Amino acid sequence: MSSKSSVTVRIAGEEHTIRASAEPEYTRQCAKAVDDRIHEIRMQAGLIEGHKAAILAALSIADELFQVRTELQQVRKEVASRATNLARRLEAELPADPGAPSPEG
Repeated sequence: MSSKSSVTVRIAGEEHTIRASAEPEYTRQCAKAVDDRIHEIRMQAGLIEGHKAAILAALSIADELFQVRTELQQVRKEVASRATNLARRLEAELPADPGAPSPEG
């Protein structure tokens, strides 16, 4: 079981104490990413309520996550396809029985 540590972070101008099993620096990086996204939303949308900015930031982060997951799935399929094709090419070039004499002699 991993131990949890408390980290105080600032998001949208408010301090929050987060208990997490992740490394404190990682938690700070996550909090900064959320804070940055809320700031971006507020810069684009102008004066909006804090909770609305947080909701829009969450939706933006979720959208980014889903896009990256889709891209990762496509890359995995491409890698699997290339690996299969490479394996077929290698098998075609290798002799069927490694102990058998080559046709040349």
